[in-house]
Amino acid sequence: MFELLPFILPVNPTIFYSQNNIQNSEIITQENNILRQLPGELNKIPVFNSNSPELVLGEGILLSTFPKDNKTHPEAHLNFGFQGRFDIFAHHVAKRSTEDDQRTLYLGIIIHNPTSETVTIKTFEGASYLSQPDAPFITLPSKVEGSNTYAGPGSRVMGDILQKKRQEIFPPEITLPAGESKMLLNLPIPVQTLTPPINGRSTYMRLYSSGLVYVASLAMYQDGENNPPSLEQWQEVLKNQPLSSPRDLAPTPPEAEGKRIYGRVAGVSQGDLWKTDLTDSPSSPILSIPNSGEAFSYPLSTLIGGTLGINQIQTAPMLARYPDTAYSAHGNYGVQYSLTLPLFNPHNQNKTVNIAISTPIKQDTLGVKFFNPLPTQTFFRGLVQVKYNDENNIPRLRYFHLVQKRGEKGENLVTITMSPQSQNLVSVDFLYPPDATPPQILTVTTE
Repeated sequence: MFELLPFILPVNPTIFYSQNNIQNSEIITQENNILRQLPGELNKIPVFNSNSPELVLGEGILLSTFPKDNKTHPEAHLNFGFQGRFDIFAHHVAKRSTEDDQRTLYLGIIIHNPTSETVTIKTFEGASYLSQPDAPFITLPSKVEGSNTYAGPGSRVMGDILQKKRQEIFPPEITLPAGESKMLLNLPIPVQTLTPPINGRSTYMRLYSSGLVYVASLAMYQDGENNPPSLEQWQEVLKNQPLSSPRDLAPTPPEAEGKRIYGRVAGVSQGDLWKTDLTDSPSSPILSIPNSGEAFSYPLSTLIGGTLGINQIQTAPMLARYPDTAYSAHGNYGVQYSLTLPLFNPHNQNKTVNIAISTPIKQDTLGVKFFNPLPTQTFFRGLVQVKYNDENNIPRLRYFHLVQKRGEKGENLVTITMSPQSQNLVSVDFLYPPDATPPQILTVTTE
């Protein structure tokens, strides 16, 4: 039986560089892994990325890519249009402001067609979950096999998208007449019956628009959780309200030294997929396994101050942002890593190969370090998909839900025995989940 934990506002340790500090009482083990830069790059798909303020305590605009014209607060609008493939990500938390506050916060995502032609919006995948009751934070083992395990709304949403699911609340197609607007999302984040009175909602959609559209995420209080605002009420917020406040901490400029505040994201980030083959070299079709007792690792979701010494920043850049929000999409929430490993055993003996994902201690110097014993902070919780052929050459598709503490060495996801000169194609896919903290590593080890 899994333990149900009370919902508390998840702390994102990436927001402070100083959380990288290591206490004298903590024991550190160091691995002699060879670290390799991750080949490839993020694609160019724009992502409507609404995560600031994470804790929403006031009505108003969370993120608007609408034009500034005819708006009471033009500074709240980024004037960025979407056309073709794009994604929408929203991750926000509601909390009762006072003991006698009985209002319910609603999250609205509005889409507008500014053109003179009808626009069609297709939804490929889409999911939206509350922490309570949809996806409570529960205590799970470090590794659980199965595709329906989750802990928290970010974990559940990204697991759904990884499996190409679309909730019924998201129609497969929306027709948007010229000059009109519609709500893509109009859902509550209820807190009144909860102890403590705090709740969160994560949402992700993969979309295609046949023409130019603008998008905004908005916050509004209503009486009761079965009283969604009308389109007209949302349009009034969009036109006349300022950015929701209080705001999150403003970020430290990327070039600054010392303590770093990464900030939270509110804008349009670029990239929703890092798809690549891990091979010996750009011109090689194979990935030679390590010698017995050795390992090599590929850092994942690296960022300023946390490259593990490989000098590679994987963070999605921002195409548009508010001045007091993150300079980059630190953590790459919602980005899918799709990694293919064409393993090859060049040795003259059978070799047993293990593949694992771990969460090493965040550092900028070269190396991989882990804690023992582990601290209490959870730095990764999400679903991972692996494909490979087993020892009988039968294709296997498996899902594992991982929960890893800060500085935790992960358990093996795949163990394969390879005969001399044989090959085995392994693929690893996951969407980087909200409330996780980078970096992670993908490690190949030969016993």
